[in-house]
Amino acid sequence: MTSAMAALLLAWTLDLLFGEPPNRWHPVAALGRVLGPVGRRISTWRPAPAFAAGAIAWLALAALIGGAAWWVETLLASRLPALVAAIVLGLLLKPCFAWRMLRDEVAAVETALETQGLEAARIRLSRLVSRDVRQADEAAIRQTAIETLAENLNDSVIAPLAWYAVLGLPGAAVYRLANTADAMWGYRGRYEWAGKWAARADDALSWVPARITAALLLGVRPAWGALAQEARHTPSPNGGWPMGAMALHLGVRLAKPGVYVLNGAAPVPDAIALRGALSRARAAAWAAMALTAAALVAKGGLS
Repeated sequence: MTSAMAALLLAWTLDLLFGEPPNRWHPVAALGRVLGPVGRRISTWRPAPAFAAGAIAWLALAALIGGAAWWVETLLASRLPALVAAIVLGLLLKPCFAWRMLRDEVAAVETALETQGLEAARIRLSRLVSRDVRQADEAAIRQTAIETLAENLNDSVIAPLAWYAVLGLPGAAVYRLANTADAMWGYRGRYEWAGKWAARADDALSWVPARITAALLLGVRPAWGALAQEARHTPSPNGGWPMGAMALHLGVRLAKPGVYVLNGAAPVPDAIALRGALSRARAAAWAAMALTAAALVAKGGLS
């Protein structure tokens, strides 16, 4: 077994057992503490300098993070015993994806809705999404939770695994930068120009993984053409694919008011649908893990 494969297995096991490390030790949280003040500063500039500064900052961070990850990965492979190298690599890989946290947070929305009522569910949901959910009813809460589960299955699990399979730790780390920068800077309005590069970079790096995620969620039904048609209803070039796949697989309607409607003729999701979404996402996450392992085996056999 290669160190890359052993590291993947360790990182996946750590995620299942423990979830995320505390924010004070989490590399992504540290990255957010850097991106936040930088973004706030350059977002006050005029469009051209804001765009240039956003692009330069993104490229500099990508070079720094990707270069550091490559150096560490190379050092581990050349200087340490395989077992030790795999353990360290696994510990570094783990913060790049977050399946357990995503699963638990979405499940907690349904638990709050069933046991504590609407207001508690709205509070739980507000931890997952940036949209205003203060007036959301049961149907809207479940729709939003399922959409978030599907889209973040790509962003937080399948895409970083895919980039790890292709480029190792540098690939997973740079993807995590891209997705975090997009989440913090990729907004209309104040961040329009400062975050444009970050948004486009995330779109590019997520393009293939989003469609892999959709395929894993969709399964054997319905036709891929129907999914492509649904995906076009969203403004994102990627988000509509996993969300549309989930809507079609479950046979439910998903919508963001004033923005998109997916599988519009279907009924809104109920508690059974949300639990079904969690089950389907779990199967897709495990399938992605297996595909990543298979890709690493193939790379090891060809090297």
